[in-house]
Amino acid sequence: MTNIPLKYWKQFVASQKIYKTKVPLFKSDAELSVQTKKIGTTKIRYVLQRNEAMEKRIIEATNILKDDWEGKQNRFDGLIYMMFKINLSEGIIPLYIGKTETMGKRNGNLSVNITNLTRDKSKFARWGDNYAYHIGDLSAVAVKGHPDDKKTIKYKAWAESLFKKFPASNPQLKEEVFFWTKPWKKDDVGIWKEFGSTRLTFLE
Repeated sequence: MTNIPLKYWKQFVASQKIYKTKVPLFKSDAELSVQTKKIGTTKIRYVLQRNEAMEKRIIEATNILKDDWEGKQNRFDGLIYMMFKINLSEGIIPLYIGKTETMGKRNGNLSVNITNLTRDKSKFARWGDNYAYHIGDLSAVAVKGHPDDKKTIKYKAWAESLFKKFPASNPQLKEEVFFWTKPWKKDDVGIWKEFGSTRLTFLE
């Protein structure tokens, strides 16, 4: 990263109050070993647990999107989210930046990724427990007992950057990993202020 993009990035971090609004991504102990939970009925498996503060933040943010959609206000594109670590010299170092859009794929319906999140954690704004979602696919690599055909190159790379050793019953983080998200308005300004309003797809 050159000095100019780094400058813009730091301005974005400050404007979005990312330091103040960050939460831990995983539920872990003092040694940073991530706790797991059992899911499934016929095919039982264990997945990494999200931190309660992270779940609360996701639910609060998606409720804003749902209210906007139900009220036909159309102010928000969806959620922007980031998984990151913090370095004393470099500050916030993104590990992954992604999005969850308000609209589903059909007829302007509300996306299934942001509905019923208090009782259904399978999708959970793309951070769900199911395979094909972040926690499910990362667990397939990092937690013992998952079938080989669910272990993808993308999430092997994630696991290598996050954990000291895997697969394990309770994978230990190399360092604390944080999460930030925000409901993104259609007129919100992204990293490059000179471009003005930045839609969510472009921001990602």
